[in-house]
Amino acid sequence: MGLCIKAPLELGPKATQSLQPSPTQTHGRTCRPEPHEAALQLLLWHSALWMVQEAAPLGPASSLPQSFLLKCLEQVRKVQGHGTELQEKLCATYKMCHPEEMVLFRHSLGIPQVSLSSCPNQALQLTGCLRQLHSGLFLYQGLLQTLEGISPELAPTVDMLCLDIADFATTIWQQMEELGTAPALQPTRGATPALPSAFQRRVGGLLVASHLQSFLELVHRVLRHLAQP
Repeated sequence: MGLCIKAPLELGPKATQSLQPSPTQTHGRTCRPEPHEAALQLLLWHSALWMVQEAAPLGPASSLPQSFLLKCLEQVRKVQGHGTELQEKLCATYKMCHPEEMVLFRHSLGIPQVSLSSCPNQALQLTGCLRQLHSGLFLYQGLLQTLEGISPELAPTVDMLCLDIADFATTIWQQMEELGTAPALQPTRGATPALPSAFQRRVGGLLVASHLQSFLELVHRVLRHLAQP
């Protein structure tokens, strides 16, 4: 699913600085994060840069039902919560969160990323945007399913995340049906990367969770814009 967003989002110095992980201030003292937490922050920051660089200015808000948009925003936050939980557990358990390592693994394993080229442009394409939202969720659901058997401790979190994504995708599909813009057939899932070994599933889990979070950040931004009166 190779999609390209043409116009990059321009960020000012303050916005750029806000993407960088920083220590927490508590009672006048600087609290440095634990090593695995710092690595997770760097991984999130590195992955988010891809989405920020691909993003473009949003166009005029749509006339989608507020009830639909508010439900989607709630579902995005729910998926993000379970996605963060999975990332933290993977980082803490397997100690493989350094961004440079993740870039190398991403190329070797072929874990794809999803962009939303029909959503954040100056002439928002509502039908295309909804389809890309649904297709992206459908893809990540399939990628998470390839992690089956990653570990008994992580299985409940992965299963919950898959259910959350499936619910969100169903909400998008039902709205497309109401608008009369749903494809005649549900999309079929393409080939997903093969992750035969336990190590590959662990690394794949980190990459999928990181890419999913970046995708959801952009989805959340789009939905908030569409929900504006």
